[in-house]
Amino acid sequence: MSSNGIFQHTACNKSHHSYEEKLQSSSEHLSPGLMTDLREEGKEQVMDNETHHKAFDSHCLLFCIAEKKCVEEVLEGVSLAPAHCLSTTEANGSVRLRIDELCPQEPITVHQMFMTSVQKYGNLFALATKRNDKWEKITFSEYYHLCRMAAKSFLKLGLERFHSVAILGFNSEEWFLSAVGAVFAGGLMTGIYATNSPEACLYVASDSRANVIVVENQKQLDKILQIKDNLTHLKAIVQYSGPLQKKMPNLYSWEEFMGFGVDISDKSLDDIIDSQKANQCCVLIYTSGTTGMPKGVMLSHDNITWTARHASQAGDMQPAEVKQETIVSYLPLSHIAGQIYDLWTGIQWGELVYFAQPDALKGSLITTLREASPSSHMGVPRVWEKIMEKIKEEISHSAYMKKKLVTWAMSVILDANQRSTKDEEKSFVFTLADSLVMEKLRAELGFSRCQKFFSGAAPIGSDTMQFFLGLNIWIYEVYGMSESAGPHFMSGPKACKLLSCGKVVPGCRCKLANIDADGIGEVCFWGRNVFMGYLNMEDKTMEALGEDGWLRSGDLAKMDEEGFLYITGRIKELIITAGGENIPPLPIEQAVKREIPIISNAMLIGDKRKFLSILLTLKCVTNPETMEPTDNLSLEAVEYCQQLGSQARNVSDIIGGRDKVVNHAIQEGIDRVNAKATSNAQRIQKWTILRKEFSGSGGELGPTMKLRRPIVLKMYQSEIETFYRE
Repeated sequence: MSSNGIFQHTACNKSHHSYEEKLQSSSEHLSPGLMTDLREEGKEQVMDNETHHKAFDSHCLLFCIAEKKCVEEVLEGVSLAPAHCLSTTEANGSVRLRIDELCPQEPITVHQMFMTSVQKYGNLFALATKRNDKWEKITFSEYYHLCRMAAKSFLKLGLERFHSVAILGFNSEEWFLSAVGAVFAGGLMTGIYATNSPEACLYVASDSRANVIVVENQKQLDKILQIKDNLTHLKAIVQYSGPLQKKMPNLYSWEEFMGFGVDISDKSLDDIIDSQKANQCCVLIYTSGTTGMPKGVMLSHDNITWTARHASQAGDMQPAEVKQETIVSYLPLSHIAGQIYDLWTGIQWGELVYFAQPDALKGSLITTLREASPSSHMGVPRVWEKIMEKIKEEISHSAYMKKKLVTWAMSVILDANQRSTKDEEKSFVFTLADSLVMEKLRAELGFSRCQKFFSGAAPIGSDTMQFFLGLNIWIYEVYGMSESAGPHFMSGPKACKLLSCGKVVPGCRCKLANIDADGIGEVCFWGRNVFMGYLNMEDKTMEALGEDGWLRSGDLAKMDEEGFLYITGRIKELIITAGGENIPPLPIEQAVKREIPIISNAMLIGDKRKFLSILLTLKCVTNPETMEPTDNLSLEAVEYCQQLGSQARNVSDIIGGRDKVVNHAIQEGIDRVNAKATSNAQRIQKWTILRKEFSGSGGELGPTMKLRRPIVLKMYQSEIETFYRE
């Protein structure tokens, strides 16, 4: 908002309030710095009411003019590409940056951010890769040099300005070098999910006009070989892991690729780097396509560099000159959560990044965590759930006394943590339980040095949060979108409430639109992190940003008086019954999982239907090689059955009403959920247990383990129709 706009807002409130009351009533329109300055001015003068108003208005105007001048001075010293709009849908387009009094920092490019880090952290280790059972590390200076080599090689292969380098594979040093090298060379860095089908790879590579595709291994190469003839812009394929099984034209090993750039001079590369502007696109993030075709989210240099610096500060990530952070990279880098946390924030703050093994989620992640001993760790809810299930299984196999000791310690710590904040002084019994039991357990997980634990990409269940709270692990929830370059709200050591995804990142704005009687509205974003637009999708861009430039998230939430946000569901997922009642499914689904511990997934049905029904899956063992769910119930599920008096050990023992005891217990759990319903329309009338658990390999879950509702509706249409037959 302009200074004049703030002045108009404050000047119209001429009621009989004190200077401080008036200041508070205008706080949403003023930056924190301006609030402080105005408060100090007010303290220095003793005034009657009318003088209060005049003084406030004049002080506000003066300070706003000063802030506006500050922003103008920032922009005067920066070379940006010409732009008249906040959005664009063209790869070579540019946008007006959302620089205002809340975020007046000078916009910089990715290369400028990296150069600053090299100057500060050049001799510190940056990346760690395990080769032949030994960790090999490179420094920030070496990292930067290798990125320049990769950039030159991309140019030699014919990478054109604003065309993409698509990267298909698991996290690695080569992934990072390809990503940064692509940006240095003036291209667009584009990640492709390693789980994508050849058809899905074709869509992303074609839409982004990929000149080069970097693949991990033969498995990923085979996908590209199936579709390469349909990629009109493709000039080369590079494989970074394993030997090439067959020599083909325009197919190169990583070693060959890195040697191609020797003919490109430093000046040629520097000229391209110097031509880049902070308000131009450098990264494409493709949405997972859970509700339609994937959309190419265009992120500018400023989106990346501003978010890497300021959002991470909200999570209390430390610069290396204070304390070098250590993290483990294993989340998909084609997703914004993994990319902003591992890659860009790592460069910004001089972090040491260890790369997990490709089979990380099949069981090797814990080994890497133990060896790397991270200071900060990010996971998606399903990862935290898997860790929780593994811990529960190991506890159940423990000797009687150890099991009792762990149960006692978890009870003491959970009770204390629920009654106080993380940093409040704890009792002697708490300290005893933590040092005697939980320190060892956290060390076994690889978290002996870990101070910050984050969860993002989807809502995390309260039972998971409470379980880890019993281990004295506070999981800080992060909320944002690809379209907000990752986090827009963050919890952290200084701002944490259970079940909340925190407060808005300093420098960003938020508002709730179309608020209902319960205080729930659509979350809207504003800030330097808000994306440029969807590539080649003008209608979708206008739908997301509208005419006012506020990003509409599509998420429903409420906010408490302290500014903590609580997500309640998604507008597109909202169930509108045949009777016209609007029902967000997420709270009911979470309640079902809380009441019935054997349930792994619950999906509510009822849109345009006369009543609600629900699809349920049971917790089961996953095949460690294929990651597909098996028929065997998990240890936790078997123990639940045994407590009921059931001998069931498989999903097939229970489905179709075969196990009366378990089915009766599930119905009782549904009844307890229904008893808390706010209306008859919100009660679950029918339910069924599906034959197999939802999974990524099965198609029900996306790359970040998010439920793909439209796909589940199609897959289980016959089961759903059975609910509603007269």
